[in-house]
Amino acid sequence: MAQDASMAASSLPWHASFPTPHHTAPLISRDEAFSTLSSPELLLVDVRRTDYEGGTIKGSLNLPAQSFYMNRGVLYDLCKRAAVKKVAFYCGSSNGRGPRCSGWFADYITEKGDDSIQSMTLEGGIKGWVKAGENFTQNVDGYEPEYWKQFSDSAK
Repeated sequence: MAQDASMAASSLPWHASFPTPHHTAPLISRDEAFSTLSSPELLLVDVRRTDYEGGTIKGSLNLPAQSFYMNRGVLYDLCKRAAVKKVAFYCGSSNGRGPRCSGWFADYITEKGDDSIQSMTLEGGIKGWVKAGENFTQNVDGYEPEYWKQFSDSAK
């Protein structure tokens, strides 16, 4: 019977053991993120883990979604100390992990009663960033063109 319980638990999605976010963080367009990429007021957080391939947006911090919930307070404290105003989360397409983490962070900011930091989701994720062209891919650390070909429209 214990084996049945562990099998059922392993079939649950990774986020099932955490609360559902109460907030839906607003989107930040890749153009807006691009224009403020070098600003100390914006922090990009890449929440990919096993699919952390092909590169990451320059200056991003990698905090995998699977461990983010337990570390959101640490991120908040770091952002306060560094005077970060916007934290934009992204994953592959920003349809799952990115919005979930930005929601959790928005919840945490609200719990703190803070309106000086805004949690956001990068629209389109890193796939959208890369598809936007050379200006964007030049701002991807570790950019691997071959990796991204599988996501191009011509590969489908």
